[in-house]
Amino acid sequence: MSTDAEGVAEAVAREMELMGPGVRTSRVLTDRLLDPEFVEVGASGRRWDREAMLAALPDLEGGAEDGPQYEPAGMTGVELAPGVVHLTYETVIDGRRARRSSIWRKAGDGTGWRMYYHQATPVPGG
Repeated sequence: MSTDAEGVAEAVAREMELMGPGVRTSRVLTDRLLDPEFVEVGASGRRWDREAMLAALPDLEGGAEDGPQYEPAGMTGVELAPGVVHLTYETVIDGRRARRSSIWRKAGDGTGWRMYYHQATPVPGG
């Protein structure tokens, strides 16, 4: 493993975009950030594929400009292989904490970095 500062920085920037309401409510903007083979295991334990996530994201938490927003902290990343970056961090939204892990891969078609996998694990209160 190595640290590819440019790849990690790009993955971090795109991860932050995905947490913003403007992107979450736009299928077009979200579409360009999710890998064709995207999979997520959410904090609820639900498994999401790309199409399910694209359809549901505008209505999920963090999508309303006037509602609770994700507050990320401690985001770090490492290049696992050329064109593959792993990010880890924590979020708080509406008082609930989760530990998060994302894998980003650089698309060979010139579209840049896309989220391939994401997992959220709830952090118990207290």
